[in-house]
Order: sequence, then C-alpha cells, then structure tokens
Amino acid sequence: MKWRILSSEYLFHDLWFKVRRDRCETPSGKIIDPYYVYEFPTWVAAVPITEDGRVIMVKQYRHALGEVCLEIPGGCMDDTDKDHQSAIARELLEETGFEFSQFDYLGRISANPSTNNNLLHMFLARGGKKVAEQHLDPNEEIEVEFWTIDQLKAAVRNNEIVQAMHVTCIMYALEKLSQK
Repeated sequence: MKWRILSSEYLFHDLWFKVRRDRCETPSGKIIDPYYVYEFPTWVAAVPITEDGRVIMVKQYRHALGEVCLEIPGGCMDDTDKDHQSAIARELLEETGFEFSQFDYLGRISANPSTNNNLLHMFLARGGKKVAEQHLDPNEEIEVEFWTIDQLKAAVRNNEIVQAMHVTCIMYALEKLSQK
C-alpha cells in the first residue's frame, strides 16, 4: 500500500514549517500529483503532576485561533535534545520552572497523518518540584495554573481544552493514573 516518491519539491521552507509537493506512484501504478506534505518538528507534551498531586496547566494566546487557550506544557524537540523525554523535561522546566522525578511514556499520535509528517510524543510527568523561574522564548507569554485531577476531568468534559492533541494526552494520562 505504500507509495513511492518520484519527485519532491519544497514550496516553502522556514524554521518551524515547510511545505513540500510530492509526485508519487501507488503500488497499482497510479500517479498522484500533486500531493502536499506539511513538515513540522517532532512535538512533545506532558500532563505534569507536582509532588503534592496538583496538575500544572498553562494558558497562552494562540494567534491562529485568536484565543487564549488552556493547555498542557509542551513544544518542539530541539537539536540539542537527546530523546523525547529530555525534550519534554526541557520544555517543562522552561515553561513552568518545575523538574520531575518520573516520566511515563504514553505513546505517539499524529495531528493529521494525511498532511503532517510529524508526531506528538506524550508523557505523564510526576513528582514535580519548583526549581527555577520560567525561561520563555521571546514570543511566549505563559501563565501557569495548578489544578486538581477532578478540575482537569471537568475541563475535558466541558470542552474547555480545544487543543485536540493535548486532550488526547490528558486522556492517556488519566487512564494511566487510574491503573494504580
């Protein structure tokens, strides 16, 4: 079922986003032209829980929607990250100032496998301890909030978290927490 790429051309190439036009051939010989692929860096996200059992949530303005969104911490892997866990540990420290003693890998998901080439790697981070202040990117303004698990469940039920990949990560984390 896998297609063969006959040719590929970049139409747009920037730091966090690239657009590629592929010419492909299916196993049955059909030519698919054009097929557009959006390339993004690998993403990581976590449901972070402090030593005293509070869930760390973040709020930030999301320009594409024009809304302030409630989310879990996360971001892009950097070239300096040795693996997905070190990437999410770095993101958590930068966005919240917390370090975590335990990471459970919850799996990987795709925002849209028909157009996007990247994956989000999901984690449950536990044992969070405040060790620093936020160290945000120049374009970031992030507010940190502390929630109970029940508040998090209610936010999901009430559709207060619109970032679909974050809701998925939350659902996996809640499932993992219920396995005690």
